[in-house]
Amino acid sequence: MIRLGGGPLEKIVAVGAHCDDIAIGAGGTLLALCRARPGIRVDALVLSGGGTDREQEEQAALAAFCPGADLRLTVDKMPDGRLPSHWEEAKAAVEELRERTDPDLVLAPRTDDAHQDHRGLAQLIPTAFRDHLVLGYEIVKWDGDLGRPTAYQPLSEEIAEEKVRLLQEHYPSQRHRPWYDREAFLGLARIRGIECHARYAEAFDVTKCTLNLGD
Repeated sequence: MIRLGGGPLEKIVAVGAHCDDIAIGAGGTLLALCRARPGIRVDALVLSGGGTDREQEEQAALAAFCPGADLRLTVDKMPDGRLPSHWEEAKAAVEELRERTDPDLVLAPRTDDAHQDHRGLAQLIPTAFRDHLVLGYEIVKWDGDLGRPTAYQPLSEEIAEEKVRLLQEHYPSQRHRPWYDREAFLGLARIRGIECHARYAEAFDVTKCTLNLGD
């Protein structure tokens, strides 16, 4: 497996269309990053769920997924499933986030995600974060839109199990969903682990990156 290091990370951005998107798509990566780099700054933006019980879930969840980090979370109040009709509002939220930070890494949905809210947010990210490394995370769901990722973050068995435990613990509003269970999350992590010679992994799409192989 070809390995490329991202260099020292001091600031990262994580964005999601809905509460729990970030945790599902990149929760293991956040756990690994924050444990390895105490005090790392994490600016997180979620477009919907503000002012509801879901915002409280997200605040507790991301605090658990980012142990020891300087976490700065914003949960907006855009309606679920309506991002195309709130495009200007979503774009303004992303641009405001960009004004607050110049991150070393951005975690965002994939640009070819089948959910219109995920896909719309993914399309907005490079308009604001034009010169940043953006990793597009995947979310298992009914649409069956999982593809062939281009980048992998191996996860230890401990972190993979911790991710699943935290998802179940902090998002009780989602437990009724037929796909929201241990087998789905750990199963996908196992498949992505197979693809990168690890036990477990999270996978990402990378649309563009610059190599620095001479230094």
